[in-house]
Order: sequence, then C-alpha cells, then structure tokens
Amino acid sequence: MIQLLPLFIAIPLGGAFIITLTSRKRKRLADVLGVCAMLPLPVMALLTVGKQGVYNMGSFLPPIGINLVLDGFSVLLLVIVNVIGFLAVLYSISYMEQYTAKYKYYALFLLMVGGMNGVVLTGDMFNLFVFLEVASIASYALVAFGCEQEELEASFKYLVLGSIGSTLILLGIALLYGLTGNLNMAAIAAVTANMDKTWLFSFASVLFLAGFGIKAALVPFHPWLPDAHPSAPAPISAMLSGVLIKALGIYAVTRVVFNVLGATPQFGMIVMIMGALSMTVGVFLAVGQWDFKRLLAYHSISQMGYVVLGIGLGMFIIATNGPLVVAGTALLGGIFHLANHAVFKSLLFLCSGSVEYETGTRQLKELGGLQEKMPLTRATCTIASLSIAGVPPFNGFWSKLIIVIATVQAAYLYPGILILTAVTILVSFVTLVSFLKVLRYVFLGDLPAVLKSIKESPAFMGISLVALSVLCVCMGLLLIPGARSIFLDPAVDVLKQGLTYGKQILAGL
Repeated sequence: MIQLLPLFIAIPLGGAFIITLTSRKRKRLADVLGVCAMLPLPVMALLTVGKQGVYNMGSFLPPIGINLVLDGFSVLLLVIVNVIGFLAVLYSISYMEQYTAKYKYYALFLLMVGGMNGVVLTGDMFNLFVFLEVASIASYALVAFGCEQEELEASFKYLVLGSIGSTLILLGIALLYGLTGNLNMAAIAAVTANMDKTWLFSFASVLFLAGFGIKAALVPFHPWLPDAHPSAPAPISAMLSGVLIKALGIYAVTRVVFNVLGATPQFGMIVMIMGALSMTVGVFLAVGQWDFKRLLAYHSISQMGYVVLGIGLGMFIIATNGPLVVAGTALLGGIFHLANHAVFKSLLFLCSGSVEYETGTRQLKELGGLQEKMPLTRATCTIASLSIAGVPPFNGFWSKLIIVIATVQAAYLYPGILILTAVTILVSFVTLVSFLKVLRYVFLGDLPAVLKSIKESPAFMGISLVALSVLCVCMGLLLIPGARSIFLDPAVDVLKQGLTYGKQILAGL
C-alpha cells in the first residue's frame, strides 16, 4: 500500500483533467468519469487501515526529498475524506442536474479531494501549503457554482478570508524555515525538540493557529462559514462541513502543533478556550435560524468546538506532564467526534439538499408535513438529528460522552475545567432543542398546498442518505476494543508521541 500513496493524489487530479477534456458536451460521461475517479479512493483508503510507512518521492530521502507519510492519524482522515467524497459524488448524479456545466463541477470536486488527500499525506510543510491551496481554490469556485448573487457574494467573502488564512500559514512556514533550515516536518521536529524557543517561534505558532483556525471556521475566525455553506450545492456543503474544515483546519493544525512544533500549556489552554467559545457561540446562533442550511452551518461551528476542546484538553495535559491516560481519553473523544461529525453533518446537509431539491425552498417556515411525501429523507434526517444532539445509541453520543468523561477526569487535577463539562452538556441540550425545531417544521404539521405534488428524492441521492444513516447507527461499534485498536487508538498514539514522532519518520517508521 505504501507504493500506492501517490495515487490518492494522482487519481483525482488525473480524473479532473480527463473530465475537462472529454465531457464538455456529455453530461452522462461526466457522471460516469466522476464516479469512476472516486470509486477506487475509499477502497484504497480502507486498505490502508492498520498500516503505516513512508513513501519517498523519487527515492530521495528526507529532509532533502519530499515524502508522503501514512500513520494512524492520516489513515483515519483518508478514510473520512474519501468515503464521504464518494457518497457526495453519488448524490451529485441526480442533484446536479439542476445546474449547467456538470463537467466543471466534477473537475473542481476532484481537485478539492486531491488537495485534501495531499494535505493529509504530505510530510513537507511547503507541500502542505500547496495542497491546501489546491483544495481551497477549488472550494471557492464550488461555493459560487450557482452563479447567483448570493453564491457569488458568499464565495467572495470565503475567498478573502481564506486567502488571509493561507497568507498567515505561509508566513508561519517561512518563519519556521528561517528558524530551523528545514521544510520537512520530521526534520523540523528533530530540530525544535532540542532548540530554545524564541519569540519568533511563538509568533510562528500564533500564525499557524490563526491561519488554520480560519480554515476550520473556529470562533472568532468563523464569519465566512455561515454564508458559504448555505450557498454551495448540497453535496459541496456536505464536503465543506464534513471533511474540508477538518482536513485543512483541524487535522493540519493538530499535526503541526503535536508533531512539528511541540505542545505547550499556553497553546493547549488557548485551543480549549477556542473550542468552548465555538461550541457556545455556534449553537446559540443556530437556534434562531430559519434557513435550513444556515442553521446547519452554525452547528458546524459548534460541533467543531467539541473536537477542538477534546484535542486542546489532551494537548494541555501532555504539555503539563499530566496523566497520559487522561490525555489519551481527551484526544480519543476529540478524534472520534471528528469522524462522527463528518458522517452526521454530511448526512444533514444531504437531507437539506433533498428537501430543497423537491420543494424549491430551505426556509423552515415554508415547509411542513413532508413525512408522508419524503419518508426516506424524514427517517435519515431524524437519525442524523439525534446523532448530532448526542442521543444514544447514535454515534454522536459516544464521542460526546468520552469528551465529558475526559473533562471530569481532568477536573480532579485542574478544578476549573469542570466549567467545560457543564458547557459541553448545555450545548448538547441546546443542539437537541434546535433539531427538534427542524424536525417539527420540516416533516410534521400540515403539508402546504404548493407542495402537494412533491415526491421522494431520486435513487442515487437516497443511496447516499441510507449509507450515511447506517454509519450513524453503527459507528459506536468502533469503541469495541478490537475495532478501536485498529481505527482510533493509532491516531491517538501518533499525537501522544509528540516530537519523538519525527525521529520515527526519518527512520522510515
């Protein structure tokens, strides 16, 4: 599998090129090529589970050569990105019929997937920036794909703030190169493990936190997201919320802080505060929304807060030499919620897309009584709503429970953290209230007269909804010791290893 790592980048990039050349006037060919380009990626990603290794491009060894790194953390993100990506493409076959230039859509989609796979696999800081930009630029265009005023305005705001984030990241990379003389992540880690940290090093860390924070839409860097997600086509909203903000934001900053810069108590505390703020601000802004997709966008900000809280808590405990067991629990909760959120939030955006596809509106007050007309969408949306609200036995409950347990355990060492336990539970309750409103206004009540003729969404859209619903129900099984040791524990172990991980990369793992 190690020799196949470049294919995670080459296949989607090559697919985008072929679709652009061949499918300009052939809609069905664009569908076929888009699905064929995505189909091998989730299969290959699942085959990487339990494996690790380093692929040296052109056989040049680091720190001179560029390498791709497969480990527990990158494996988990590869599976998430490519499974969700394939289901989104399948959904797009029917959904994107209402748009023109379908071949451009698939080409941009594949560029975005290729960029995300590159971010997840690269072991080089500058190539991290390059792949991040490939994915970001494709996503800017996809947000504006409808070419209406709302889409263009949202895309422009996303472009401006995203470019600021990219600039901050590039400046951080430049400072890090000036301080260490390396761009290879493992080589930088080997240097930073033994160097005295100057104020420039701290400044580079702040630049990375702000830059990747914008990509992840964490509070206070979130203003682009509530406009971008509702404006994009539904499968792109699912990709943006389900995987893009994780791959370009959460994964990247977590990898850089833990395995390149080294965790510090101050950084961990800041990340925890950002997580708590994102949870609270996002959920209370979501409660007052009547636009279905805008409501979901604010919940993305809130749910990313859970992920960042768990990761930040683990970072803080490790940096203060606290118990690794507690740190491991916090990291497990954060990483598991990252995976769970990718599934249930993608499902929610696809459900909103199905509703809008059939009714022509996403305003909750203009809907109602859809449970008889769209039973599959109603059932899958209910599952996703219960999952995001943390209702057992759905997947969101288990990851939130682990984060709550971690905060309670940490409170024995740092009593102030008990406040985070209360915030976590409160936000989960408000999330439940918010989605009860969604279910009430969309599926219950009387069916408006103008919607009497609607029907269930097409089959390809339904397949994606059902597949994600099954994952929402079954992903709690990943906590069974055997499955956990294959999927989740390796990702946690990579972060717990910190800067010593760099030595393993240089030795080829």
